[in-house]
Amino acid sequence: MVAISAHYPLLHLITISLVFSFGAGIVSRTSIRPNICVISLLLATLPTVAALALHALERHAMPLHAELFLVEALVVAMIMALSLQTVAHLYRSAVEHHTARHDMAKLARTDALTGLSNRLLLRELFQLHTETAIRAKNMVALHFLDLDGFKAINDRYGHPAGDVLLEQVARRLEGIVRADDVVSRLGGDEFVVLQIGLRDDSEAELLARRIIREISKPYVVDGISMSVSVSVGIATAPKLGVELERLLACADAALYRAKADGKARALFCIEADAAMADMAA
Repeated sequence: MVAISAHYPLLHLITISLVFSFGAGIVSRTSIRPNICVISLLLATLPTVAALALHALERHAMPLHAELFLVEALVVAMIMALSLQTVAHLYRSAVEHHTARHDMAKLARTDALTGLSNRLLLRELFQLHTETAIRAKNMVALHFLDLDGFKAINDRYGHPAGDVLLEQVARRLEGIVRADDVVSRLGGDEFVVLQIGLRDDSEAELLARRIIREISKPYVVDGISMSVSVSVGIATAPKLGVELERLLACADAALYRAKADGKARALFCIEADAAMADMAA
């Protein structure tokens, strides 16, 4: 207040420059926290504007002295208003940027059609759950699923109907598994269920049977009843290793045998499947 009311132009310049510098720093550094930023700006500028305006209302012997103080008050107030707009703009831009990054990260890890995790997220979750299972002396079962009869439906009713059917299959799988289990779509009509915290193979077999039973129930797409079944190949960790690609190959080999044996059944990976997976690798 004393510096502003003084009749020294250089002192005025220094005071106003300090206010502007402080405000610019606040806007550039804390605009991501708009409440803090706005309060800091108001605390810095409102007393300055008030002091300039009050001094302009006093009687002065010098000509245009009051007018100059009033102009200063208006300039500071205008800069403050523009700064508040800048804060709002920077905050919106930051929110949009972080939202876009979050959405892109999510898209990179999820299947666009079903919203299930894709191979990338499956790999991350598999590593996490496998390490946890080993510490707890439990098992993780990888169920490799392939729909039986899906190609015929796709050919007869078209890809849009097939996509709707895949979405319904995904929702059923999510309803079958526990909250800690993971359902992924690798592409086409291939799905993977990661079953967490098993004590023995019988738990994996029970889930596989339930998957076959539930997935084989009829579906309705655009008023048309459709039916598919599912074959399942099962590989367990750490019994067959702790590498996702090897377990996928083992489960895929077991799945191939299940389809050859008549479809709509579940088979565990055996030594021959594991040897085949090692040869393929």
